[in-house]
Amino acid sequence: MFKSANNFAEISLVEAREAINDATNIVWISLESATAAEINLVLGETMQFHPLAIEDCLSDGYQIAKVDDYDQYLFIIANALKVSKGEFDLDSSELDIFLGSNYLVSCFTAPTMAPVERVWKRLQRDHRVYNRGCDFLCHALLDSLVDEFMPVTDNMENEIEVLEDTVLQKPNPQVLERLLSIKHSIVSLRRIITPLREVINRLARDQYPQIDSGNRIYFRDIYDHLVWILDLAETIRDIVSGAMDIYLNSTSLRLNEVMKALTIVSTIFLPLAFITGLFGMNFIHIPGLSSPLGFWLVCLLCLLISLGMIYFFKKQKWF
Repeated sequence: MFKSANNFAEISLVEAREAINDATNIVWISLESATAAEINLVLGETMQFHPLAIEDCLSDGYQIAKVDDYDQYLFIIANALKVSKGEFDLDSSELDIFLGSNYLVSCFTAPTMAPVERVWKRLQRDHRVYNRGCDFLCHALLDSLVDEFMPVTDNMENEIEVLEDTVLQKPNPQVLERLLSIKHSIVSLRRIITPLREVINRLARDQYPQIDSGNRIYFRDIYDHLVWILDLAETIRDIVSGAMDIYLNSTSLRLNEVMKALTIVSTIFLPLAFITGLFGMNFIHIPGLSSPLGFWLVCLLCLLISLGMIYFFKKQKWF
């Protein structure tokens, strides 16, 4: 993608390389779903970026966000949020950015990259974005990337409010599973955002010649958003930990109530079992055995013992 002083158009890679030599031009080269061969061709042979930066672009594993200064250009690694499978099953997609004085090269190997697509659509309807220079275009990419974090944290906050009420009213294993899922998502979110915050902080405060002093304030705005998101994530993590404690205490309390009821029933029937066992022994001479009221007297004794024990437990406030 190429923008000249009075024109905005898509051009070939060779034309883009030639246009970079003219300081009045602004060039954006976007490598999308890039293969290793395309990365080596564009970043290595055509743009002649540093081999270490190209190696980072070729890496398949997770890399933390960072910014490297190669004098003529900045190399930035940022991680976009990607929701996979479940609503809070979070993963990340790496976005690599090379920022020069009048060019910007973005590269990603994922099938899609929503922030890049949004900025491209924004450019088509609002040319003022690239009128501010490549550093502002870089800001637009990073700002679009950070915007994806906000709906996720908002959904987590709404979900945890519902789960808090459920934990108090009717705790069940599904609630615990949901709480653990959110807790794991918060860990993943912090793992992505924390290094990205430091990168944005450096772009907003360090004296990089590729970033105009008037545009640093826009990077500080992204930094403020990241600080707010991290604070919210920290709050959600504390709420989740508290909800899990409430769940475990509530479950333990319910178990104690059940055990207390069973213990009371067992304790009441213990003397009754003793009495019935005693009178059930195979002896001839047992007091009251020949009396016609013997059976009823034993039943009355069992009833009085049961009522007496219930009264004693009630007075002790055991139930």
